[in-house]
Amino acid sequence: MTAQHAGACFVPWDGTFLVHLVRITKLAASTRLPALYGHKGYVDAGGLACYGPSALEGNRRAAAYVDKILKGAKPGDLPVEQPTKFELIINLKTAKTLGLTIPPSLLLRADHVIE
Repeated sequence: MTAQHAGACFVPWDGTFLVHLVRITKLAASTRLPALYGHKGYVDAGGLACYGPSALEGNRRAAAYVDKILKGAKPGDLPVEQPTKFELIINLKTAKTLGLTIPPSLLLRADHVIE
């Protein structure tokens, strides 16, 4: 991305990338590349921001599925669900390091702001 002079990047919520979250956030920081992530773990590790499905809500829905299965439901009979709650988390410390100013309107929309 540096060679191509990318202005920013997006790292999706995917186990392939998630196992390398510290490495990825450090690489983005070292190259001063603003990155938006699909999982809050990246922001906790120093990433700029994330927008993606709520992990807490996803875990709650998974627990409901497990409960139904333990009570005798057949997994194949359970409906497939899509996430309905998404979170925006912004790391202002990282924004400052990158020399970025986050608009107040975006900060007001954030579910969580790391200062």
